[in-house]
Amino acid sequence: MLLALLVAAASAWVPARWSSTDPRSLELLANTPVNCLLLERVSRDFVAAASDRQIAVLRVVRPGEDSGAIVKEATEAGVAGLVLEGAFADEVAQQFRDAARQANWTVVELPPRARLRLNTDAPIIGTYEGLWPGIRALEGDAARAAPTGGPWVETNTGFLRYVRAVTDAAVWIANKPPSGSVLPVQRYLNAIADAALAGARWVVALDPDFDRRLHGRDAKALDAWTRIAAHLKFYEDHAEWRRWRPAGRLALIQDESSGALLSGGILDMIAVKHAPVRPLPRTRLTAAALKDARLVVNVDPSSLGEAEKEALRSFTRSGGTLLSGPPGWKFPPPQEGRITLEEKDLERLNEIWREVNSLVGRRNLGARLFNAAGMLSNLLASPDGKQILLHLANFTDYPAENITVHVAAACHAARLLAPGEPPRTLSPYPIEEGVAVEIERIATSAALLLDCKP
Repeated sequence: MLLALLVAAASAWVPARWSSTDPRSLELLANTPVNCLLLERVSRDFVAAASDRQIAVLRVVRPGEDSGAIVKEATEAGVAGLVLEGAFADEVAQQFRDAARQANWTVVELPPRARLRLNTDAPIIGTYEGLWPGIRALEGDAARAAPTGGPWVETNTGFLRYVRAVTDAAVWIANKPPSGSVLPVQRYLNAIADAALAGARWVVALDPDFDRRLHGRDAKALDAWTRIAAHLKFYEDHAEWRRWRPAGRLALIQDESSGALLSGGILDMIAVKHAPVRPLPRTRLTAAALKDARLVVNVDPSSLGEAEKEALRSFTRSGGTLLSGPPGWKFPPPQEGRITLEEKDLERLNEIWREVNSLVGRRNLGARLFNAAGMLSNLLASPDGKQILLHLANFTDYPAENITVHVAAACHAARLLAPGEPPRTLSPYPIEEGVAVEIERIATSAALLLDCKP
């Protein structure tokens, strides 16, 4: 019973890295959903003050630190758990897990992506490795073009969608701002949305300048912190969305050995195209899993067993379209320190991408967006099938305007929800493939919620 309570509590944590052990700094968390702090050092007074505010404190541990000293410090401070951040030797990580079990602590492991343990019963799965979300700029501040011709959005959503498809645990991505950067608040809102689109949580981490100004109660920093809190609250107020299922009719078969732990691959290319895509781990490939699909992309055909091949044959016999990766081509094995594909691998993936792009451009696989360059989206359906949700995130430096959404479903009502704004009622109108909705403006993040026939 105690273990179940600990798991439930940890799954609801909204995490942030915290630089201060002054109990007065906790005042900055008033009116925010942040209820879990990651600290490099902890003290009994700070942990007690945080506990009074129902805020969990986790002690961050890095490889090479003395395990006995860490456990002693954490025990004396009364922390809620430990965060193992980095590439720990298996025996060392197990020592911390054993100590945590005795102390009724939660252990959150944030390893490199290549070391993710996805087959664990831990309440939280995460990594410290991630791209910093935003539109990638080249020299002269020119935006790099995506395969679709629009600006390329650096995103972790493809990787996170796969992890969410494999596990029911809460998922954290704990990437920090680029070293030496001083970022506008928009970039932090992008980081929150980038994770939230996939049903994950970004571990809030401020650049040193922002952090210093915030703890110094600088007015501009406090205003920016209020905006960050509003965006965190928006997704926590709708935490049930994390349990909704991907609603796209395009399935991508992939696993850890075929690039699922990397960013910038086929899944992200499709996402930039705004085609709803459903990651399907190879081990979960069955005829039933393909029931709602119309198009399937199989990245690595050589990895399939006979039962999985038969599921695909059944899919194509029923009229589905199957695209497969280049014959004889294999992804490089996961490597520590590498979270994106190398150029030579991207060139091979382009063989698949050209076909996918051609087919996606002619179909509505759940939803189509128009006038949405520089944005990302993700289509979900409620468990009862009566509602459809389209996550929308704007990565540009200006409001997105006059966006049109075509939804391939019979929907009769629509609302646009956005952080810090009242809901806006929209009017769907019928089109050949379902309904269309016009969205006048999206500042940063939004969610289009439609009531539909299941």
